[in-house]
Amino acid sequence: MRLSVIMPVYNREAFVGAALRSLLRQRDAADLDIIVIDDGSTDGSAEVVRSVMDENPCIRLFQQPNLGVTRTRNTGLRLLDPETELVSFLDSDDISPAGRFEADVELFRNDPDLDLTYSKMMLVDQIDDERLEPAASSNSITVRGIHLSAAIFSRRLVERIGGFDEAFNQAEDTDYLLRTFESGPRYAMPETVALYYRRHPGNMTRQTDVQSREFMRAIYKSMNRRKADPSRRRIEGIFDLRPLADWHFM
Repeated sequence: MRLSVIMPVYNREAFVGAALRSLLRQRDAADLDIIVIDDGSTDGSAEVVRSVMDENPCIRLFQQPNLGVTRTRNTGLRLLDPETELVSFLDSDDISPAGRFEADVELFRNDPDLDLTYSKMMLVDQIDDERLEPAASSNSITVRGIHLSAAIFSRRLVERIGGFDEAFNQAEDTDYLLRTFESGPRYAMPETVALYYRRHPGNMTRQTDVQSREFMRAIYKSMNRRKADPSRRRIEGIFDLRPLADWHFM
């Protein structure tokens, strides 16, 4: 099955090579099409991507002026190959665990009516970029959080949901996932760990005031959509929102 993975990149020279290698090691699990969009990086991110592309034609690199992550994700959707059957995402500072696609893509092979898989994520504060695994000394917690990379979407579901709401500077992924689950897709929730979410000082979500405001706006918009259209599904029992206060990260 042709699986397109959309990866926005902005000034991730130190991390994007490892992110790409974590995808490439899973080429046997699917016909991978890796769409990298460099969103106006001012460091060597594009050069790192090109160095990996040289021996890996499944990677496609596109460059644009800096437009922000939401518009960059929409760029990726517009670049989907006509033969793409499944769509996923990976942020350029995160890692896709070995075996992630082998486990979840098989569910689509076994059920042609499946629209979506939604798996778990592991938050870690140290990653061994050679092994592409959490470092032995890292702190970690595994949850079914709110993250695009936890999902694999069927192409027909992506076309039904449409693009990302460009009114969001952050939490565009929360809004997209809420819209997805509200639409009543046929979904599975495997126990697969779909990504290692790298906690580091440059995380966009460290801007807690902006993130909280945008997150609440996504929730408010979801409430209004469901109020206006009672056919939209309530979203309960999907996301694990237990407090992370007792977990100590960098």
